Amino acid sequence: MYWAEFFTIAIAHLFAVASPGPDFYVVMRQSVRGGTRSGIWTSLGVGSAILLHVTYCLLGVALLLSQSPVLFEVMKFLAAGYLFYLGVQSIRASFVQPEEEKAITEPVLSAARAFGVGFLTNGLNPKATLFFLALFTVVIDPSTPTSIQIMYGVYLALATFLWFALLSFILGIPRVRKTILRIGVWLERAMGAILILIALQIALNSVSF
Repeated sequence: MYWAEFFTIAIAHLFAVASPGPDFYVVMRQSVRGGTRSGIWTSLGVGSAILLHVTYCLLGVALLLSQSPVLFEVMKFLAAGYLFYLGVQSIRASFVQPEEEKAITEPVLSAARAFGVGFLTNGLNPKATLFFLALFTVVIDPSTPTSIQIMYGVYLALATFLWFALLSFILGIPRVRKTILRIGVWLERAMGAILILIALQIALNSVSF
């Protein structure tokens, strides 16, 4: 009965998750710097944050955020500040001394911290807030049972995790990782610059509801 609704959600999510954004660049950076394990923990954090979005959509918090410009601005600047911090850290890491370069290829975050990076990157992203608000107010019919909506949320979280886990696995393959690390310094700087640009875009762009 709800298959048409589910397929609409799945397709919208596929395009959203496949588009390069903060989640993509953070998972990529963690996978290259720390290997597949670090990337997968970061991916798990990203996927878990999806459940946060789904929860506050079901509780109506997302609608409250959309109607409160002040709250949304606070969230927007928190997200921008966090991504800006990650970008600066990435650029700083690119200026290590030659004898320290090996450290870049070692896991630099514990599992808990890698999870936290992924969770905060997605959880604070105001564009993710708007995406899920659109799903739960426009795509999903209000008459759809809460249990079905929860199942949608579980699917979105699992699909997000699997997508980024696959990315982590590919980037963590020794041959692929070694190839990327040959340009490690410039990759760090590029990833840092991209994260900073995304942070500035989030901070400076106004979002209409």
